[in-house]
Formats: sequence, C-alpha cells, structure tokens
Amino acid sequence: MGGAPPKQYLTLCGKPVLQHGMERLLAHPVIAGVVVALAPQDVHFPALAEVLRHYGKPIITAPGGAERCHSVLNALHKLAQFPAQGRGQAAADLPARCAQASDWVLVHDAARPCVRKADIDKLISAAERHTAGALLAARVSDTVKCADAAGIVTATQPRETLWLAQTPQMFRLGRLTEALEYVIKNTIPVTDDAAAMEASGERPLLVEGSVDNIKITRPGDLALAEFYLNQQGCCA
Repeated sequence: MGGAPPKQYLTLCGKPVLQHGMERLLAHPVIAGVVVALAPQDVHFPALAEVLRHYGKPIITAPGGAERCHSVLNALHKLAQFPAQGRGQAAADLPARCAQASDWVLVHDAARPCVRKADIDKLISAAERHTAGALLAARVSDTVKCADAAGIVTATQPRETLWLAQTPQMFRLGRLTEALEYVIKNTIPVTDDAAAMEASGERPLLVEGSVDNIKITRPGDLALAEFYLNQQGCCA
C-alpha cells in the first residue's frame, strides 16, 4: 500500500480495517477469543483492543514473525498457553483451561474486513466434519493463462479446478502447529495455512465463500472494500 499507517490500520467506513474483521470474529457466538500477531513496532493496537473490550472475550497478542507462517505459529503457541473457554458457552459458566491440541482454531487475515458471518458459519460447520480442516475460497471465473518470463503464453489452465483461497481457514490447533513447524524446519515456502497442511500430507476442504471477502493489498482495494461494506449495510 505504501505510506503509513500499516494497511490494517487505515480507516475504512470510519474504523480501522482490522477492527472490521475482529468485530465479526468476536461477535460470533462460538468463537471464544482472538489472538493477534503484531509487529514489534506496532503502536496502534492497544487503543483498538480497548475499543473491542465490550465483547467480553479475550483479546491477546503474540509477536509477529519474519513470514506469515512464523506469525501464525507464534500465535498458536501463545494460545496453547492461554486459558480457553468451551465452545459457545459463557466464560462465567466454565473453568479456565489452556487451549488443547484438539481445539479448533481459525486463522484470518488482518486485511480481510468484509468476511460475512454466514460464511464463517458455513466454514465452521464444514470443517467440523472434515478431519483435515477447511478454508473459505472462491471459484475462479476468469480464464487463467500461464506465461514465461517474457510474458508469452505457455498454457491455459482449466478454471473448473481452480479456486482463490480466502480466510478464515480452520484447523485443529495441534495439527496446524505441527504443519507450520514442519514447513519452517524444511524451508518450504507457503503463503497460507492450508498450504502448510498440504505440505505435511493433509487435504483440507474448500468451502465456497463470498467473492466480496477480499484482501486489501493495493490502494484501489480500500475503495472496493468500502463498496462491499456498504452493500452489506455495514457503513454508516
């Protein structure tokens, strides 16, 4: 995006980009809390965390890493040390316990502010029935070309088998931890958590999500996200 602040703190419909996604997770009845991986120099998050305290769920932080996989692994390690509450139950009704390897975790991009509750519902329902976990994704509608370094077409891919990966992605805490440790130890490049699971032999399930669950990457994406949030009735 260029410039400052970082893109997750840019203003979108009157709120930081990150706040939109966190509110959708914190408001979900079966999500017990949120862990946020932060850059060491992050000075913006404390104020945002204070705004979100009224959800009454834990909001904890973990150190960000050199790559996405390191940040997610740090967050999982932090979660395994932090008392968790039972799925869908009020904190006051349950004894605190540390998150277990068998607990489900959802990993979500800080720069995806438009994820819909209905899609989170679909993901959770599907992942709980699939041992390898699941991820939101959108079918590719355009024709996809492969090219060489000079831009000359070398092949056309059948789009019927192609999907665009989104987040959240949902896996068992212990299994995702093992997968991330495996790709880091073996220097296997991955750009999402499903790829780490795939590298360790798992086959996650694709769950079709909404095309408006975009990731803000380029300056024009901010205006597109505002349009989508307006369409969803989420902008004042």
